Amino acid sequence: MYRGIIMWFRGQDTAFQRGMCCLMRLYVSNVRSEDDIKHFITDNTEVVSSQSLTPEISLRLFTPTCRFWTEKPELWPFPDPYWAIYWPGGQALARYLLNNPEVCGGRKVLDLGCGCGASAIAARLSGASHVVANDIDPIAAIATKMNCELNNVDPLPCVTDNMIGSKPEAWDLILLGDMFYDEGLADHLQKWLQTCISTHGTQVLIGDPGRAQFESHDIRKLLHQLAYFELPDSVKEENYGLTSSTVWCYNYKPNL
Repeated sequence: MYRGIIMWFRGQDTAFQRGMCCLMRLYVSNVRSEDDIKHFITDNTEVVSSQSLTPEISLRLFTPTCRFWTEKPELWPFPDPYWAIYWPGGQALARYLLNNPEVCGGRKVLDLGCGCGASAIAARLSGASHVVANDIDPIAAIATKMNCELNNVDPLPCVTDNMIGSKPEAWDLILLGDMFYDEGLADHLQKWLQTCISTHGTQVLIGDPGRAQFESHDIRKLLHQLAYFELPDSVKEENYGLTSSTVWCYNYKPNL
C-alpha cells in the first residue's frame, strides 16, 4: 500500500526531507507544467466528501480505487504525496474551526504544512479575512488550489518557502495539523512558534491524533485541550489503529 511509503517518509530526518524538497522543486519546475500536474492529480485521485470528520469539505485524495494506492512506489512521478491523504490531525482541526467559526472570523490565518489544504479551506469557510496555505511541496500547493475550487472557495495564496525559522509575520492564528511527526522538526517548530507568540501574540492551534513523537515532546506540556473527536471507522483503519484526534491550544507565555 502506497500509504506505507508516505508513513516511511514522515519518519525520515529533516535533512533528508529538505533534500527531497529540493528535488521536488527541481522536478516540478523543469519537467511538469502546472496544467500537467493538475491533470495528473485529477486522473490519479478521487473526490472524497464523506468518511471524514468534515463531510462538508470535498477533497481530491488517494482511495483504494486509485491506481497508486497499490502501485509500485517507483512508478510514482513525484516524491512524498502526503497531500493526497487527509490526516487525522488535520481533520480534527478543520472540524473544530467549522464548529467554532468565531475562532477564525475576521482574522489573518496561516495553515502551516497545509497538505491537501483542508484546514485552510475550513478557515476561509469560517470567515477568516485572509488565509495563506504554506507547504514546501509545490504539488501540495497545486492540490490545495484544486481543492479550493471543489469547495467554491477562491484560490488561496499558497507559499512553498520553508517558513519555519523565518521572521514571523503578524498572523492572528497559525494552524498545524499532524506536523509533529519528527522530533527534530518538532524542536524547530516549537522555537519558531514561541517567536511568533512573543512577537505578535499569535494564537496557535494544533491537531494531532496522539502520535508518539507528539505525546513525548516538551511542547505537549504547554498545550490546553480544546476539542476531542472520535475518528470515523474508515479513518481508524487507514491510520493503523489511531482512534481519535485532538485539537490543542499552545499556551506558551513569553517572559516579558
